[in-house]
Amino acid sequence: MRTPRAARIRTLLAVGTAIGGVFTWGALSSAQGATADQEATAADLPADTVFHNYPLQAHDWVADNPGDPRAAVISERITSQPQGVWFSSYQPSTVTQDVAEVTSAASAAGEVPVLVSYMIPDRDCGGASAGGAPDLPSYLSWTQGFAAGLGDDPVVVILEPDALALSDCLEGADRTARFDAISEAAATLHAANPEARVYFDIGHSAWHEPAAIADVLRQAGILENGDGVFSNVSNYRTTQDEVAFTEAVLNELGAPADLGAVIDTSRNGNGPAGSEWCDPPGRLVGENPTVNTGSDLVDAFLWVKPPGELDGCDGPAGQFSPDKAVELAGG
Repeated sequence: MRTPRAARIRTLLAVGTAIGGVFTWGALSSAQGATADQEATAADLPADTVFHNYPLQAHDWVADNPGDPRAAVISERITSQPQGVWFSSYQPSTVTQDVAEVTSAASAAGEVPVLVSYMIPDRDCGGASAGGAPDLPSYLSWTQGFAAGLGDDPVVVILEPDALALSDCLEGADRTARFDAISEAAATLHAANPEARVYFDIGHSAWHEPAAIADVLRQAGILENGDGVFSNVSNYRTTQDEVAFTEAVLNELGAPADLGAVIDTSRNGNGPAGSEWCDPPGRLVGENPTVNTGSDLVDAFLWVKPPGELDGCDGPAGQFSPDKAVELAGG
């Protein structure tokens, strides 16, 4: 059984109490009971009382279109589940306030928000989600603002999807500088909030070999500044494949006791459409967010990519499509 750096998601949800109003990993949702059909977990809590369901584009669409026949299925199957909140627009003057809005709402509910930092320069190697901060000094300054909004309570941070898995589009000093920036960003987040759980990118099971991405992780400082790895963000690989992959990567790192994994299951309900990653048709949502993963090394299944927000082929990347949401919901 792994022992956490400070507190791990799966093992410490069940222990401890809130003292003097302080919310810690050990005091999550202590006043809330498990539902009758909830399988017992290390936390003995239903998943939807752990991760915070912050309103996103889908929630706004449902609220604005109550008479639309698609609203019911989107509400029932999509907006009912907690999802990742992405910070992908470079607005350094407001990032602290924007992050704090999410974390304060989660803290008030005794729940854990899932935040996605998506601001690395040369993001997506110029692909459909290109953008990010103008340069690495600007990125690290932005990260300080992001960190200032984290508050003091438990929070999950998905640190820069694709930044490591796609790092081979950079060469030499530029690649090394990215690794150093990821390490420094993680250290900044932990310094601002020791309760933050910061996960590093490993792509997905059909991308890199475990040994190769483990070497990248070492260079990016995961052993010094990370709490684990994340896989399958914005992709469609099966949960079974991703559990095996994340476990293999962690084993390549020596299975450190303080590292775990989270897997994006938001759109992998029936697996990938071959190698197509950009808005493939016929996909379904996967397992709901939960800490009951069946693996000692996998901390949680999460909906990091909000279902219905596009990859960039059926419309602008990140834009909500009610038709895509209904398709993913199986409606």
